[in-house]
Amino acid sequence: MSRIKLLLDLIEDVRAVADDLQSIADAMASDEPSVAKPEVTPKEETIRLEDVRAILAAKSRDGYSAQVRELIAKHGGSKLSDINPSEYGAILQEAEVFGNAT
Repeated sequence: MSRIKLLLDLIEDVRAVADDLQSIADAMASDEPSVAKPEVTPKEETIRLEDVRAILAAKSRDGYSAQVRELIAKHGGSKLSDINPSEYGAILQEAEVFGNAT
């Protein structure tokens, strides 16, 4: 990255901080009870095939191979790569209980 680009990015960041400080100062001057917090939308965590594969492989090594195969079949596949990525979270939740039964 060039020095000019870095300086332009720095200037942009400083301006953003100055705008935030101005908003806080305006709120304090008008005796508002609190400063409105900017809405921050949490980034949805993406679960990757490799992550699911690693966890299921560990469960399989721990002696839960049959349950892992059943879990994959339950979610519509004969192998993990057949599964829709939107199912990964549910698969991980279900696999988490393998070996944790009381």
